[in-house]
Amino acid sequence: MKKLVLIGGGHSHAIALRYFINQPLVNTQITLITDVLQAPYSGMLPGYVAGFYDYAECHIDLDKLARVAGVDIIVAGVSCLALDRQQITCSNGQVFSYDLLSVNTGSTPDLSQISSANNYGTPVKPVPQFLTVWQDILEYWKDDQNGDKSLTITLVGGGAGGVELALNMQQQLVNIYKLKDKLKPKLENHKLKINLIHRNLDLLPNYNQRVGKYLRNLLHDRGIEIYLGESVQEIVPKTSSKNNAGYNLHCQSGLEVWSDRVFWVTNAAAPTWIKTSGLATDRSGFIAVNNYLQSTSHPQVFAVGDIAAMVNYQLPKAGVFAVRQGLPLAQNFQRLTQGKALQPYKPQSRYLGLIGTGDQKALAVYGDLGLFGDVVGGCLWRWKDGIDQKFMRQFP
Repeated sequence: MKKLVLIGGGHSHAIALRYFINQPLVNTQITLITDVLQAPYSGMLPGYVAGFYDYAECHIDLDKLARVAGVDIIVAGVSCLALDRQQITCSNGQVFSYDLLSVNTGSTPDLSQISSANNYGTPVKPVPQFLTVWQDILEYWKDDQNGDKSLTITLVGGGAGGVELALNMQQQLVNIYKLKDKLKPKLENHKLKINLIHRNLDLLPNYNQRVGKYLRNLLHDRGIEIYLGESVQEIVPKTSSKNNAGYNLHCQSGLEVWSDRVFWVTNAAAPTWIKTSGLATDRSGFIAVNNYLQSTSHPQVFAVGDIAAMVNYQLPKAGVFAVRQGLPLAQNFQRLTQGKALQPYKPQSRYLGLIGTGDQKALAVYGDLGLFGDVVGGCLWRWKDGIDQKFMRQFP
């Protein structure tokens, strides 16, 4: 029996497991090691934050999926990968050997350039940690019976993820507080304030400039404060004699921003156990893979999703690629068990990006093209919702 171990319950591995339900691998024992049993689907998370979906609608039940696929599941993180012995050590002390290994753990925000960021604030990934903090915020906001509470939230990172999250967070909080018609006066009175800090001078610099300008105007119209061209250097807790009084964010320019809650939505970083394993990586520490999604240094190791860096393609860290890589990954494992040659995966040169604006509207970006506005926004949201719902229906 060959031993195939899958580390991480990301989109690619979920799709591979679904494939194995009807196409089981011959003479192969498959084990999934994951630190969560409910895997969040990134496409629907902003809608969940806005209150449009419930928890089950936007999470893949990995436990059920693994059972249906006949795959063993271990709930644990990974602390060490010994390539010479082909062994994995989990955070709970368990050790597993493998003949074939695939990594789909995703990434976390890169906080290496911000002093004390690992101690204060909340990264948006891992998602379960973020959602726990978000639920705490919602409970705090819902408990305001007299309307005398205030709340300031700051997101650091003005890419697509940061902008979409800011808009959807505000939508949920405004709905709870019933401020739809009185949003601007209340914001001016500092009841609810949301800040977005971005180190570039433009929002979504890798997208069409018209899209960035539209989102900048939209954020402004919603009363979200934008700080462009600002690099956060340090986060410091601001305490009083009575309780924690939030955080001060110090920027390189000298700007200081105070906030009750801080969320990190910065560029992606790889986990430390990847860096210390000896696997070949790119400059950012992500696993270098060839066109077969196979490690360039260790052919028995594969990697997909955000954790992978294809050496022949410059791919952004976008969920659309993880979704597309799941099937070719599973099929190549099928070929390996049958003694057949691997088939290359060729990513699309352009991909469709659908960004929800928190009000059940969306905008679309495809290469240099952008489609947005009040007239088409509702149609784009329904299109996005249909795509996301279809993706989730494929899992048991």
